[in-house]
Amino acid sequence: MSTLRLPPLSLYVHIPWCVRKCPYCDFNSHTNKGDELPESDYVDALLEDLADDASKEKLQGRQLVSIFFGGGTPSLFSAAAIARILQGAEQLIGFESAVEITLEANPGTVEQQKFKGFREAGINRLSIGIQSFNDAHLERLGRIHNGAEALSAIRIARQAGFDNINLDLMHGLPEQTPEQAIADLQQAIDLQPEHLSWYQLTIEPNTAFHNQPPLLPVENTLERIQTRGNKLLESAGFSAYEISAYARPQRQSQHNCNYWQFGDYLGIGAGAHGKITDIKQQQIIRTRKTRQPNNYLSRLAKDETYRAEHFVLDRAELPLEFLMNALRLKHGVASTLFPERTGVALKTIEAHWQVLETKGLVEPLATGRLSCTVLGHRFLDSILAEF
Repeated sequence: MSTLRLPPLSLYVHIPWCVRKCPYCDFNSHTNKGDELPESDYVDALLEDLADDASKEKLQGRQLVSIFFGGGTPSLFSAAAIARILQGAEQLIGFESAVEITLEANPGTVEQQKFKGFREAGINRLSIGIQSFNDAHLERLGRIHNGAEALSAIRIARQAGFDNINLDLMHGLPEQTPEQAIADLQQAIDLQPEHLSWYQLTIEPNTAFHNQPPLLPVENTLERIQTRGNKLLESAGFSAYEISAYARPQRQSQHNCNYWQFGDYLGIGAGAHGKITDIKQQQIIRTRKTRQPNNYLSRLAKDETYRAEHFVLDRAELPLEFLMNALRLKHGVASTLFPERTGVALKTIEAHWQVLETKGLVEPLATGRLSCTVLGHRFLDSILAEF
Protein backbone atom coordinates (compact mmCIF):
# COMPACT_ATOMS: atom_id res chain seq x y z
CA MET A 1 0.00 0.00 0.00
CA SER A 2 1.26 3.47 -0.91
CA THR A 3 0.44 6.80 0.69
CA LEU A 4 -1.88 9.19 -1.13
CA ARG A 5 -0.46 12.64 -1.75
CA LEU A 6 -2.51 15.75 -2.26
CA PRO A 7 -2.92 16.68 -5.97
CA PRO A 8 -3.75 20.11 -7.44
CA LEU A 9 -7.34 21.35 -7.11
CA SER A 10 -9.59 22.64 -9.92
CA LEU A 11 -13.20 23.81 -10.13
CA TYR A 12 -15.78 22.92 -12.76
CA VAL A 13 -18.91 25.10 -13.05
CA HIS A 14 -21.81 23.70 -15.08
CA ILE A 15 -24.31 26.06 -16.70
CA PRO A 16 -26.86 23.74 -18.32
CA TRP A 17 -28.89 25.93 -20.70
CA CYS A 18 -28.44 26.38 -24.43
CA VAL A 19 -30.42 28.03 -27.22
CA ARG A 20 -30.91 24.73 -29.05
CA LYS A 21 -29.88 21.17 -28.23
CA CYS A 22 -27.49 19.91 -30.91
CA PRO A 23 -28.42 16.48 -32.35
CA TYR A 24 -25.00 14.99 -31.44
CA CYS A 25 -24.86 16.36 -27.87
CA ASP A 26 -25.12 13.95 -24.92
CA PHE A 27 -24.10 16.48 -22.25
CA ASN A 28 -26.46 17.59 -19.51
CA SER A 29 -27.82 20.54 -21.50
CA HIS A 30 -31.36 21.88 -21.70
CA THR A 31 -32.94 24.12 -24.32
CA ASN A 32 -33.98 27.52 -23.08
CA LYS A 33 -37.36 27.96 -24.76
CA GLY A 34 -37.33 31.72 -24.93
CA ASP A 35 -37.92 32.13 -21.21
CA GLU A 36 -35.73 34.41 -19.14
CA LEU A 37 -32.89 32.41 -17.64
CA PRO A 38 -33.00 32.12 -13.83
CA GLU A 39 -29.52 33.60 -13.80
CA SER A 40 -29.51 35.24 -10.38
CA ASP A 41 -31.12 32.27 -8.61
CA TYR A 42 -28.75 29.84 -10.30
CA VAL A 43 -25.70 31.86 -9.25
CA ASP A 44 -27.07 31.88 -5.69
CA ALA A 45 -27.37 28.09 -5.87
CA LEU A 46 -23.87 27.69 -7.33
CA LEU A 47 -22.30 29.72 -4.56
CA GLU A 48 -24.21 27.85 -1.89
CA ASP A 49 -23.17 24.57 -3.51
CA LEU A 50 -19.55 25.72 -3.56
CA ALA A 51 -19.68 26.78 0.08
CA ASP A 52 -20.81 23.24 0.95
CA ASP A 53 -17.88 21.79 -0.99
CA ALA A 54 -15.21 24.23 0.18
CA SER A 55 -14.61 22.75 3.62
CA LYS A 56 -11.14 22.86 5.12
CA GLU A 57 -11.11 19.05 5.17
CA LYS A 58 -11.54 18.94 1.38
CA LEU A 59 -9.35 21.89 0.49
CA GLN A 60 -6.52 21.08 2.93
CA GLY A 61 -4.81 24.38 2.28
CA ARG A 62 -5.09 24.25 -1.50
CA GLN A 63 -6.11 27.06 -3.83
CA LEU A 64 -7.53 26.65 -7.31
CA VAL A 65 -5.13 26.06 -10.20
CA SER A 66 -7.93 26.23 -12.79
CA ILE A 67 -11.63 26.93 -13.28
CA PHE A 68 -13.74 25.79 -16.23
CA PHE A 69 -17.23 27.04 -17.10
CA GLY A 70 -18.92 24.37 -19.23
CA GLY A 71 -22.40 23.57 -20.41
CA GLY A 72 -24.76 23.97 -22.10
CA THR A 73 -23.66 27.38 -23.22
CA PRO A 74 -22.10 29.35 -20.34
CA SER A 75 -21.84 32.45 -22.52
CA LEU A 76 -25.64 32.79 -22.29
CA PHE A 77 -25.03 34.17 -18.79
CA SER A 78 -24.09 37.81 -18.33
CA ALA A 79 -20.55 38.93 -17.56
CA ALA A 80 -21.84 40.20 -14.20
CA ALA A 81 -23.06 36.71 -13.28
CA ILE A 82 -19.73 35.14 -14.24
CA ALA A 83 -17.89 37.80 -12.23
CA ARG A 84 -20.04 37.07 -9.18
CA ILE A 85 -19.22 33.35 -9.37
CA LEU A 86 -15.50 34.06 -9.68
CA GLN A 87 -15.56 36.52 -6.79
CA GLY A 88 -17.30 33.90 -4.64
CA ALA A 89 -14.78 31.21 -5.61
CA GLU A 90 -11.86 33.48 -4.79
CA GLN A 91 -13.32 34.36 -1.40
CA LEU A 92 -14.22 30.77 -0.49
CA ILE A 93 -11.12 29.02 -1.81
CA GLY A 94 -8.58 31.41 -3.35
CA PHE A 95 -6.67 31.29 -6.62
CA GLU A 96 -3.12 30.27 -7.42
CA SER A 97 -1.21 33.16 -9.01
CA ALA A 98 -1.32 31.64 -12.52
CA VAL A 99 -4.90 30.33 -12.30
CA GLU A 100 -6.37 29.40 -15.69
CA ILE A 101 -10.04 30.41 -16.03
CA THR A 102 -11.83 29.07 -19.13
CA LEU A 103 -15.31 29.83 -20.39
CA GLU A 104 -17.00 27.92 -23.22
CA ALA A 105 -18.63 30.34 -25.63
CA ASN A 106 -20.88 30.22 -28.67
CA PRO A 107 -19.76 32.07 -31.80
CA GLY A 108 -23.27 33.60 -32.10
CA THR A 109 -23.59 37.36 -32.41
CA VAL A 110 -25.30 37.85 -29.02
CA GLU A 111 -22.52 36.05 -27.15
CA GLN A 112 -19.80 37.95 -29.04
CA GLN A 113 -21.12 41.21 -27.59
CA LYS A 114 -20.27 39.88 -24.12
CA PHE A 115 -16.64 38.90 -24.75
CA LYS A 116 -15.16 42.14 -23.41
CA GLY A 117 -17.25 41.82 -20.25
CA PHE A 118 -16.13 38.22 -19.75
CA ARG A 119 -12.50 39.26 -20.00
CA GLU A 120 -13.03 42.06 -17.47
CA ALA A 121 -14.82 39.59 -15.16
CA GLY A 122 -11.63 37.50 -14.95
CA ILE A 123 -11.97 34.93 -17.73
CA ASN A 124 -8.49 34.52 -19.23
CA ARG A 125 -9.09 31.62 -21.62
CA LEU A 126 -11.95 31.37 -24.11
CA SER A 127 -13.07 28.09 -25.69
CA ILE A 128 -15.19 28.81 -28.77
CA GLY A 129 -17.43 26.06 -30.14
CA ILE A 130 -16.82 26.50 -33.87
CA GLN A 131 -17.29 22.81 -34.95
CA SER A 132 -17.05 23.78 -38.64
CA PHE A 133 -16.73 26.81 -40.89
CA ASN A 134 -18.85 25.17 -43.60
CA ASP A 135 -22.44 26.49 -43.50
CA ALA A 136 -23.94 23.27 -44.88
CA HIS A 137 -22.18 21.18 -42.23
CA LEU A 138 -23.13 23.61 -39.48
CA GLU A 139 -26.77 23.29 -40.50
CA ARG A 140 -26.57 19.48 -40.40
CA LEU A 141 -25.02 19.71 -36.94
CA GLY A 142 -27.90 21.88 -35.71
CA ARG A 143 -25.60 24.78 -34.88
CA ILE A 144 -27.17 28.24 -34.57
CA HIS A 145 -24.20 30.15 -36.03
CA ASN A 146 -22.75 30.31 -39.54
CA GLY A 147 -19.19 30.37 -40.83
CA ALA A 148 -19.03 34.15 -41.00
CA GLU A 149 -20.06 34.45 -37.34
CA ALA A 150 -17.37 31.93 -36.41
CA LEU A 151 -14.72 34.08 -38.06
CA SER A 152 -16.12 37.19 -36.42
CA ALA A 153 -16.07 35.56 -32.98
CA ILE A 154 -12.31 35.02 -33.02
CA ARG A 155 -11.66 38.58 -34.20
CA ILE A 156 -13.89 40.06 -31.47
CA ALA A 157 -12.33 37.81 -28.83
CA ARG A 158 -8.89 39.15 -29.74
CA GLN A 159 -10.17 42.72 -29.62
CA ALA A 160 -11.58 41.98 -26.15
CA GLY A 161 -8.08 41.11 -24.96
CA PHE A 162 -8.06 37.31 -25.06
CA ASP A 163 -4.58 35.95 -25.75
CA ASN A 164 -5.44 32.32 -24.94
CA ILE A 165 -8.13 30.91 -27.21
CA ASN A 166 -9.20 27.34 -27.90
CA LEU A 167 -11.25 26.45 -30.96
CA ASP A 168 -13.47 23.35 -30.86
CA LEU A 169 -13.54 21.73 -34.28
CA MET A 170 -15.11 18.44 -35.39
CA HIS A 171 -14.36 16.15 -38.31
CA GLY A 172 -16.01 13.06 -39.73
CA LEU A 173 -19.20 15.08 -40.19
CA PRO A 174 -22.21 13.83 -42.17
CA GLU A 175 -21.16 13.44 -45.83
CA GLN A 176 -17.92 15.35 -45.21
CA THR A 177 -15.05 14.73 -47.62
CA PRO A 178 -11.38 14.70 -46.54
CA GLU A 179 -10.88 17.91 -48.51
CA GLN A 180 -13.68 19.64 -46.61
CA ALA A 181 -12.38 18.43 -43.24
CA ILE A 182 -8.85 19.64 -43.98
CA ALA A 183 -10.19 22.97 -45.29
CA ASP A 184 -11.96 23.46 -41.94
CA LEU A 185 -8.76 22.64 -40.08
CA GLN A 186 -6.66 24.95 -42.25
CA GLN A 187 -9.13 27.77 -41.65
CA ALA A 188 -8.84 27.23 -37.91
CA ILE A 189 -5.03 27.21 -38.07
CA ASP A 190 -5.03 30.41 -40.14
CA LEU A 191 -6.86 32.13 -37.28
CA GLN A 192 -3.82 31.42 -35.07
CA PRO A 193 -5.48 30.12 -31.90
CA GLU A 194 -3.29 28.98 -29.03
CA HIS A 195 -5.12 25.66 -28.74
CA LEU A 196 -7.26 23.40 -30.93
CA SER A 197 -9.61 20.63 -29.83
CA TRP A 198 -9.97 18.62 -33.05
CA TYR A 199 -12.06 15.51 -32.65
CA GLN A 200 -14.15 13.07 -34.62
CA LEU A 201 -17.93 13.20 -34.46
CA THR A 202 -19.23 10.12 -32.68
CA ILE A 203 -22.83 9.03 -32.31
CA GLU A 204 -23.75 8.77 -28.64
CA PRO A 205 -26.82 7.13 -27.05
CA ASN A 206 -29.70 9.39 -26.04
CA THR A 207 -29.06 11.88 -28.85
CA ALA A 208 -31.11 12.83 -31.89
CA PHE A 209 -28.38 11.47 -34.16
CA HIS A 210 -28.59 8.12 -32.37
CA ASN A 211 -32.31 7.92 -33.07
CA GLN A 212 -31.90 9.05 -36.67
CA PRO A 213 -28.29 8.35 -37.67
CA PRO A 214 -26.82 10.57 -40.38
CA LEU A 215 -24.60 9.25 -43.17
CA LEU A 216 -21.06 9.49 -41.81
CA PRO A 217 -17.76 9.00 -43.68
CA VAL A 218 -16.47 5.41 -43.87
CA GLU A 219 -13.51 4.22 -41.80
CA ASN A 220 -10.93 4.64 -44.59
CA THR A 221 -12.03 8.24 -45.11
CA LEU A 222 -11.79 8.94 -41.39
CA GLU A 223 -8.26 7.55 -41.28
CA ARG A 224 -7.22 9.74 -44.22
CA ILE A 225 -8.66 12.82 -42.49
CA GLN A 226 -6.86 12.02 -39.23
CA THR A 227 -3.51 11.34 -40.91
CA ARG A 228 -3.59 14.46 -43.08
CA GLY A 229 -4.86 16.59 -40.22
CA ASN A 230 -2.15 15.48 -37.79
CA LYS A 231 0.55 16.30 -40.33
CA LEU A 232 -0.99 19.69 -41.00
CA LEU A 233 -1.21 20.54 -37.31
CA GLU A 234 2.36 19.45 -36.65
CA SER A 235 3.68 21.53 -39.54
CA ALA A 236 1.77 24.53 -38.16
CA GLY A 237 3.47 24.26 -34.77
CA PHE A 238 0.71 22.47 -32.83
CA SER A 239 1.78 19.62 -30.58
CA ALA A 240 -0.65 16.75 -29.96
CA TYR A 241 -0.52 16.28 -26.21
CA GLU A 242 -3.77 14.33 -25.81
CA ILE A 243 -5.96 12.20 -28.10
CA SER A 244 -7.82 15.20 -29.54
CA ALA A 245 -6.00 18.20 -28.03
CA TYR A 246 -3.35 20.23 -29.85
CA ALA A 247 -1.51 23.22 -28.46
CA ARG A 248 1.21 25.70 -29.22
CA PRO A 249 4.16 25.57 -26.76
CA GLN A 250 3.12 26.19 -23.14
CA ARG A 251 -0.56 26.51 -24.12
CA GLN A 252 -1.94 23.14 -23.04
CA SER A 253 -5.23 23.26 -21.14
CA GLN A 254 -4.16 23.21 -17.51
CA HIS A 255 -7.67 22.31 -16.40
CA ASN A 256 -7.91 19.25 -18.63
CA CYS A 257 -4.35 18.22 -17.80
CA ASN A 258 -5.36 18.15 -14.14
CA TYR A 259 -8.22 15.77 -15.03
CA TRP A 260 -5.95 13.52 -17.08
CA GLN A 261 -3.29 13.44 -14.36
CA PHE A 262 -5.92 12.34 -11.82
CA GLY A 263 -5.95 15.63 -9.97
CA ASP A 264 -8.79 16.80 -7.72
CA TYR A 265 -11.71 18.96 -8.81
CA LEU A 266 -14.84 20.35 -7.26
CA GLY A 267 -17.93 20.24 -9.47
CA ILE A 268 -20.81 22.66 -8.95
CA GLY A 269 -23.98 23.10 -10.97
CA ALA A 270 -26.65 20.75 -12.29
CA GLY A 271 -25.16 17.30 -12.88
CA ALA A 272 -21.56 18.37 -12.19
CA HIS A 273 -19.10 15.69 -11.11
CA GLY A 274 -16.27 16.05 -8.60
CA LYS A 275 -13.28 14.07 -7.30
CA ILE A 276 -11.61 14.75 -3.97
CA THR A 277 -8.65 13.07 -2.24
CA ASP A 278 -9.10 12.58 1.50
CA ILE A 279 -5.59 12.37 2.91
CA LYS A 280 -6.72 11.70 6.47
CA GLN A 281 -8.82 8.68 5.51
CA GLN A 282 -6.53 7.74 2.59
CA GLN A 283 -9.41 7.47 0.15
CA ILE A 284 -10.74 9.07 -3.02
CA ILE A 285 -14.31 10.34 -3.17
CA ARG A 286 -16.51 10.89 -6.21
CA THR A 287 -19.51 13.23 -6.16
CA ARG A 288 -22.31 14.14 -8.55
CA LYS A 289 -24.79 16.95 -8.16
CA THR A 290 -28.55 16.91 -8.85
CA ARG A 291 -28.92 16.68 -12.63
CA GLN A 292 -32.15 18.52 -13.55
CA PRO A 293 -31.78 22.33 -13.37
CA ASN A 294 -35.20 22.84 -11.75
CA ASN A 295 -34.43 20.26 -9.08
CA TYR A 296 -31.02 21.79 -8.52
CA LEU A 297 -32.60 25.23 -8.06
CA SER A 298 -35.25 23.88 -5.71
CA ARG A 299 -32.49 22.82 -3.31
CA LEU A 300 -31.83 26.52 -2.74
CA ALA A 301 -35.39 27.19 -1.58
CA LYS A 302 -35.61 24.00 0.53
CA ASP A 303 -32.14 24.31 2.04
CA GLU A 304 -31.36 20.76 0.87
CA THR A 305 -28.09 19.25 -0.30
CA TYR A 306 -27.18 19.59 -3.96
CA ARG A 307 -25.45 16.23 -3.85
CA ALA A 308 -27.04 13.31 -5.72
CA GLU A 309 -24.11 10.91 -5.29
CA HIS A 310 -21.22 10.68 -2.87
CA PHE A 311 -19.14 7.52 -2.75
CA VAL A 312 -15.64 6.27 -2.04
CA LEU A 313 -13.85 4.62 -4.95
CA ASP A 314 -13.01 1.00 -4.30
CA ARG A 315 -9.24 0.41 -4.26
CA ALA A 316 -9.64 -2.26 -6.93
CA GLU A 317 -11.11 0.38 -9.27
CA LEU A 318 -8.32 2.89 -8.85
CA PRO A 319 -5.80 1.52 -11.41
CA LEU A 320 -8.41 1.67 -14.18
CA GLU A 321 -9.69 5.07 -13.02
CA PHE A 322 -6.16 6.46 -13.13
CA LEU A 323 -5.08 4.88 -16.42
CA MET A 324 -8.21 5.72 -18.38
CA ASN A 325 -7.27 9.35 -17.80
CA ALA A 326 -3.46 9.29 -17.85
CA LEU A 327 -3.11 7.19 -21.00
CA ARG A 328 -5.05 9.76 -23.02
CA LEU A 329 -1.95 11.94 -22.80
CA LYS A 330 0.44 11.46 -25.71
CA HIS A 331 3.44 11.03 -23.42
CA GLY A 332 1.52 9.58 -20.49
CA VAL A 333 2.65 10.46 -16.97
CA ALA A 334 5.60 9.74 -14.70
CA SER A 335 5.10 6.31 -13.13
CA THR A 336 5.68 7.85 -9.68
CA LEU A 337 2.36 9.67 -10.10
CA PHE A 338 0.42 6.38 -9.99
CA PRO A 339 1.03 5.57 -6.28
CA GLU A 340 0.87 9.24 -5.29
CA ARG A 341 -2.56 9.80 -6.85
CA THR A 342 -4.13 6.37 -6.18
CA GLY A 343 -2.51 5.11 -2.98
CA VAL A 344 -1.94 1.81 -4.83
CA ALA A 345 1.57 0.38 -5.25
CA LEU A 346 2.93 0.39 -8.81
CA LYS A 347 3.73 -3.34 -8.55
CA THR A 348 -0.04 -3.96 -8.50
CA ILE A 349 -0.22 -3.32 -12.24
CA GLU A 350 3.22 -4.63 -13.30
CA ALA A 351 2.04 -8.05 -14.56
CA HIS A 352 -0.78 -6.50 -16.61
CA TRP A 353 1.59 -3.88 -17.98
CA GLN A 354 4.09 -6.52 -19.11
CA VAL A 355 1.37 -8.32 -21.05
CA LEU A 356 0.57 -5.10 -22.89
CA GLU A 357 4.27 -4.36 -23.38
CA THR A 358 4.79 -7.67 -25.20
CA LYS A 359 1.95 -6.69 -27.56
CA GLY A 360 3.65 -3.40 -28.36
CA LEU A 361 0.82 -1.34 -26.89
CA VAL A 362 2.64 0.40 -24.02
CA GLU A 363 6.14 1.70 -23.34
CA PRO A 364 8.32 -0.31 -20.90
CA LEU A 365 7.99 0.57 -17.22
CA ALA A 366 11.77 0.98 -17.21
CA THR A 367 11.27 4.32 -19.00
CA GLY A 368 9.83 5.70 -15.78
CA ARG A 369 6.58 6.60 -17.49
CA LEU A 370 3.13 5.10 -17.92
CA SER A 371 2.43 5.75 -21.59
CA CYS A 372 1.07 4.14 -24.74
CA THR A 373 2.99 3.47 -27.91
CA VAL A 374 1.70 5.00 -31.16
CA LEU A 375 -0.06 1.68 -31.81
CA GLY A 376 -1.44 1.68 -28.26
CA HIS A 377 -3.17 5.01 -28.74
CA ARG A 378 -5.16 3.41 -31.56
CA PHE A 379 -6.28 0.59 -29.26
CA LEU A 380 -6.72 2.37 -25.95
CA ASP A 381 -9.94 0.48 -25.13
CA SER A 382 -8.05 -2.82 -25.45
CA ILE A 383 -5.36 -1.56 -23.08
CA LEU A 384 -7.89 -0.47 -20.46
CA ALA A 385 -9.68 -3.83 -20.70
CA GLU A 386 -6.54 -5.39 -19.21
CA PHE A 387 -7.26 -3.57 -15.94
